[in-house]
Amino acid sequence: MRIIFMGTPDFAQKSLKALYESGNEIIAVVTNQDKPKGRGMKLIASPVKEYALEKNLKVYQPIKIRKNMDFINEIKSLNPDLLCVVAYGKILPKELLDIPKYGAINVHGSLLPKYRGAAPIQWAVLNGDKETGITTMFMDEGMDTGDMILKEKVIIGEDETTGELWERMSSVGAKLLVETVNKLEEVVGKIKSANKDMKNIIENKITDDTQKEELKEEIKNKIGAEKQEGEFTIAPMLEKEMALIDWNKSAKQIKDLVRGLNPIMGAYSFLEGKKIKIWKVKDLKKIDGIEDDNMQNGEVIISDKKKGLFIKTANGIIEVLEIQGENSKKMDIKSFLNGNQIKEKVVFSNKIL
Repeated sequence: MRIIFMGTPDFAQKSLKALYESGNEIIAVVTNQDKPKGRGMKLIASPVKEYALEKNLKVYQPIKIRKNMDFINEIKSLNPDLLCVVAYGKILPKELLDIPKYGAINVHGSLLPKYRGAAPIQWAVLNGDKETGITTMFMDEGMDTGDMILKEKVIIGEDETTGELWERMSSVGAKLLVETVNKLEEVVGKIKSANKDMKNIIENKITDDTQKEELKEEIKNKIGAEKQEGEFTIAPMLEKEMALIDWNKSAKQIKDLVRGLNPIMGAYSFLEGKKIKIWKVKDLKKIDGIEDDNMQNGEVIISDKKKGLFIKTANGIIEVLEIQGENSKKMDIKSFLNGNQIKEKVVFSNKIL
């Protein structure tokens, strides 16, 4: 099966690696352009490009795909059987999705239709979900609206960060992609044996577009693809503004914000005019022997090198485990308090005071 793979980050790289190592024929890889990074703004290749070059795979990096007929015609000339898309980062036009003989499949980081959009893994953590998963689906013109093929549930740990969940789910996604491609290949083989007209299309003896669409529908039917039904939530890209901690929320909500933004940008607050990033916390209901009813939300209850740092919220208490001072590096709370003083009864704020 002649496959074109489209993807960009490390999440997609694992899928490309699994697909390559399973013996599938990858005729080309499409990824986003190299990005400047670091002080020297050196151009850095995506993880997918790095792996593709390591395996001597042909790489395309179009600036855009919509209305880019040169690129679309180039893909047509490769005569792919299948398009595999994993976290590519761009909406794909119908002109491209229509090219592969067997259609285009996508690995999506949610149990569809729960979260559609660019950041389903991040929002599952931010919303405090107990579980999420991976869905493979046939792609259509909509945003994550295609017919579903395979699903696998993933339980989210109570203290798990987006980074930790991302890593686990990338492995699940890679495995599920290979299973989906194998299942698709098996179905195509059965259709080829049972239907002479379809066999001619599969063997490129017939190139009629209507019959190609009939083949795709037959594949969907035989593979058991399911339509998406029920409510869904859009999971958009994360915005910097959402990282500011609101201490008038519950300890559980603040904890979910902190772990949901780790390691992407880090949640933050202001203390005595300085921006403090908070990377890891625990949420507690109470501290034995301490009454906090008359304290302000955001007020430091305990600040001690041995005991740690505890902050009041609207409902419950946050214990800070990992912190980053302004113009400083990330460190555990005890190391931070050894070199930085935070007084008890001072108040963390959502603005510079």
